[in-house]
Amino acid sequence: MHRVVIVGGGFGGLQAALHLRDAPLDITLVDRRNFHLFQPLVYQVATGALSPGEVAFPLRALFKKDANVRVVLGEVDEVDLSRRVLTVVTGVENHDPMRVEYDTLIAAGGSHYSYFGHEEWRAFAPEVKSLESALLVRRRILQAFEEAELTSDPADRAGLLTFAVVGAGPTGVEMAGQIAEIARDTLRGNYRNTDPAQSRILLIEMADRVLTGFPETLSAKASDALRSLGVTPLTGHAVTGIDPDGVTVEADGAEPEKIPARTVIWAAGVTASELAGKLATAAGLETDKAGRVTVEPDLTLPGHPEVIALGDMVRVADREGGIQALPGLAPVAMQEGRFAAKLVRARLDHKPLPRFHYVDKGNLATIGRARAVGDLKGVHLTGLFAWLTWLFVHLFYLVGVQNRLLVFIRWVASFVTRGRGARLITYAD
Repeated sequence: MHRVVIVGGGFGGLQAALHLRDAPLDITLVDRRNFHLFQPLVYQVATGALSPGEVAFPLRALFKKDANVRVVLGEVDEVDLSRRVLTVVTGVENHDPMRVEYDTLIAAGGSHYSYFGHEEWRAFAPEVKSLESALLVRRRILQAFEEAELTSDPADRAGLLTFAVVGAGPTGVEMAGQIAEIARDTLRGNYRNTDPAQSRILLIEMADRVLTGFPETLSAKASDALRSLGVTPLTGHAVTGIDPDGVTVEADGAEPEKIPARTVIWAAGVTASELAGKLATAAGLETDKAGRVTVEPDLTLPGHPEVIALGDMVRVADREGGIQALPGLAPVAMQEGRFAAKLVRARLDHKPLPRFHYVDKGNLATIGRARAVGDLKGVHLTGLFAWLTWLFVHLFYLVGVQNRLLVFIRWVASFVTRGRGARLITYAD
């Protein structure tokens, strides 16, 4: 049978696999994790609202009834476009790299956060895009309150109770709002020597407003909602340094300011996965500043129509030679994954398929309890209705019936009690 290799079990790769599994194809799905991660809810793991297993679902469980789908735990090390072969380093110890041959390759490697050339900041400001890092963030947030309870130094306590979130996109806004709710609601009355409600939560953004992907009116609404929760948006501030004691910011024309903050969380900027660079090198193409490779309007790699690349790791060209303005969001990757599946089917049936066209269904961002903003094709939503819409949309797209039920129960319990059942300090060792 025609061999289709899909690299990446994220939103785009998973959609491609789900929409091809009933076709007469030999499908291999390669991912360095054995689960699909619902990344939009990872920040809730980082703040103790949800447990890891509630936002992730095993890939093998999804395809256990599909005999033509094989799941490989591993990461692509080399790409040989001329021979149509991938070299995959498996995630199993003491196992040699394996060769995976393909007739069609669907590359959906995704992205990770960029520290803009300052990789040394990563140790002091973990991100909330991966499950492992989310657990680290959860530990640091909760441990800061524990250390503040034990210290007798007011200055030390102030630094421990200062939380800085870098980046005011949806993830940053959601993260800052959740930390504020932890401090002011969840932990109320939990400590004897310190008051978590005295915490200082900063949202640092280089642009002049939060949620720049939303209309200005909704950005203003989001800022007001953040302030009502106790979050201080620092817009127009660029981060110039991060160390164990805090973060240094600089506004236009002002002197750099060092903010004592023992917990700094990174939610600013992304860069494409290394797979994009490997494809570009193999095809003799260039990548942009974010590491993305440019693909044709039908998502194929220039000069290699057998390779379909999608998601955060690509830029999509238009018919005029320009670049389509596609946001780096899960809905884009999902639609591209479904398009990739249609393209494979069309080729098998020797039928033409038009170029990829993204249907923008709108944007949603939650800020806190009954606080959210939404822009659904020009219809602006705020407050409780926007929040309920956000809940419904995320439950609908969450993978696994059991996960949907568990998350719904968690959210209801949290709304009624203001508690967080996964407020646990765990250690990797």
